[in-house]
Amino acid sequence: MSGYHKLGHDAEIVTLDDPSAVYLQELDVPVHALGPVSTEFGYTPKLIPFLRRERDRFDGVVVHGLWQYLGFAARRVFHGHKPYMVFPHGMLDPYFKRAYPSKHFKKSLYWIFIEYWTLRGAKRILFTSEMESELAPQTFWPHSWRSSVVPYGAKMSDGDPALLRKLFLSGVPTLNSSNGSSKFYLLFLGRVHPKKGCDLLLDAFSQIADKDPNLQLVLAGPVERELKDELVAKAVAGGVSDRVHWVGMLEGDLKWGALYGCDAFILPSHQENFGIAVAEALACGKPVLISNKVNIWDTVLLDGAAIVANDDAAGTLELLERWLSLTPDARSTMGHAALRSFQHRFNMQKNVGTLITLFSSLTSS
Repeated sequence: MSGYHKLGHDAEIVTLDDPSAVYLQELDVPVHALGPVSTEFGYTPKLIPFLRRERDRFDGVVVHGLWQYLGFAARRVFHGHKPYMVFPHGMLDPYFKRAYPSKHFKKSLYWIFIEYWTLRGAKRILFTSEMESELAPQTFWPHSWRSSVVPYGAKMSDGDPALLRKLFLSGVPTLNSSNGSSKFYLLFLGRVHPKKGCDLLLDAFSQIADKDPNLQLVLAGPVERELKDELVAKAVAGGVSDRVHWVGMLEGDLKWGALYGCDAFILPSHQENFGIAVAEALACGKPVLISNKVNIWDTVLLDGAAIVANDDAAGTLELLERWLSLTPDARSTMGHAALRSFQHRFNMQKNVGTLITLFSSLTSS
């Protein structure tokens, strides 16, 4: 949020989280925490009165996400008074319609009576990529909205890459060789979930492991015990359990250290409207090996910073085989292209400016 202040604008956050949540104290902007709430829908009788009381202080509102009371309340309070916009954050991707048909049916009812009108009344629906914008109309009917593409982004770390890398490696001794040098590794960073394709990744890694005995795989992110047990068993069956490193959820310097230390970032996901971790890897000058279901794949590929394949077993294996076939010079060239891609497309400071410009054009018209 500091990006707004650097451009001469104020920003505040309204959330339904518990006011005592530690992470809220770390934010550098005013936070109005109206929670906790007892359901995923996030209903609280405090929200609409608060928004009505504070409405005139703001030039506009950005609602993040769908299927919650926040969007309904924003339409009730701001429609016809102040412009509001909505970031769906991938929640209109047709993947969810195919993967969870029963949930889609329930959401269709809510869509007809509530969410459709919330999106229709918004000044803009903000998609983080052209591909997300093109896919969204395939999910629900009816649909009617005015859309704009505002690429999401990430902030670069301001720490020393060598020190951050050393910090991460010091906590994962299995990534150090007997002679003290660090091993090469590919990094998966994110929530370990069936849609992320981690099962495909472990199968593919098992198949190419013999081609480079020094290559390791690091999986960083929260994971439910049952799923982790399944994936660990898969690594054992593939004979690579000693080369697969589970490091849990990483934040702050440890996260940046893992990114700076890897040879490449890998994400064979079945659905990503953007992929923040992809942008963070690019910010560290790391090539990204991604599926064509990561909705920024085409632009990153155009920039020469990615290897892209299908989100299936053959495609995931292709990602690894093509990476291993590259010469050191080719990998270095991709790394330089990755940093340029981030600076040109995914720098959060630049993209905040895009959003402010859009708001200004709407309020002045």
